[in-house]
Amino acid sequence: MAGDRTRERRSPWWIITAALLFIFTKGKYVILMLGKFGPTLISMALTVGAYALLSPIWFAVGFVALILVHELGHVLAAKQKGLPVSMPLFIPFVGALISMKRHPKDAVTEAYIALGGPVVGTIGALLVYAGGYMLDMPLLFVLAKVGFFLNLINLLPVHPLDGGRIATAVSRWLWLVGLVGGLIVIIMLKSILFSIIWVFFAWNLYQKYVRYRKHGKPYHLTGIYEVDMEPLQLPGWYFSGDQHKRELPFNTYCKLSGEHMVRFEWDTLNFRGEIELPMPGIANKVQLISTEQAVKDGVEKLRISIRIDYEQYENDRYYEVPPKVRWKFGAAYAGLALFLIGMMWSVQAMDLGGAIR
Repeated sequence: MAGDRTRERRSPWWIITAALLFIFTKGKYVILMLGKFGPTLISMALTVGAYALLSPIWFAVGFVALILVHELGHVLAAKQKGLPVSMPLFIPFVGALISMKRHPKDAVTEAYIALGGPVVGTIGALLVYAGGYMLDMPLLFVLAKVGFFLNLINLLPVHPLDGGRIATAVSRWLWLVGLVGGLIVIIMLKSILFSIIWVFFAWNLYQKYVRYRKHGKPYHLTGIYEVDMEPLQLPGWYFSGDQHKRELPFNTYCKLSGEHMVRFEWDTLNFRGEIELPMPGIANKVQLISTEQAVKDGVEKLRISIRIDYEQYENDRYYEVPPKVRWKFGAAYAGLALFLIGMMWSVQAMDLGGAIR
């Protein structure tokens, strides 16, 4: 009896703490067993636990499941376009995200991938709505309404929300609508998270169209390469420290698959290297910044650090979309938004009382 009373007094915080302790101590083994789905399932479990602190457990499970369906829509759309994409990673009280190893080649591809999330997410919410009718469960109607709202809010033309990306294939003037409309949403929702998203969106618009209007935004990245010491036939002291700082000759090119590459060389060592830029860009300078001797697997190596200074390049042709395609995306965008508003109104008209208590 005493044990039963102890279990009854355990709060959700105890469950979350125990889960975190298990993940921190055994997490790598769990990830190995689950494979590429490990990070997704673990982050989902933690997110469910976090929402369960504020709402009933089944509502938390349903809410996270709806987010998953939305993100899988992006994954499916990206794979249809042949772009490598990660599985969703959940962040409690923020949502979920996927990462693409390669940027879309044009605005149509970007908009297609962005639209995949709300379309599949809306289908998921509709299935929950239908389940509410068939099973006569008010909780499912509440979850459906949350799902409709989740997909509707993502259609706002604000980067990095889906609507901001769909706007690239419709009209970039929609970003100004998002800039003004975002303020209205902030006032209505009083959401700190959306306020942060809006501020970053406004700042990026300023950088893109005001501060760096004539030149791309500057970036840099560092690559580390290893060369066998033995063939060099030069004394080890020759390579020590950072005394060899220098600019290296380079050239840039773009692969047919879309990757932007920088190739460089150091003639003294007959060294050739290349690195992929994480975004479309123009390299301005390639520098050798340091060298260091190291031993790897019993072989003496020379570790070379290279810095690439580049600026973001945005080809205006990226936004060239045939008028017929613009109308198709515009109609799909507006139609989906109106449908979601209608479904939210439909659920709102119901008397759900204490559905999630």
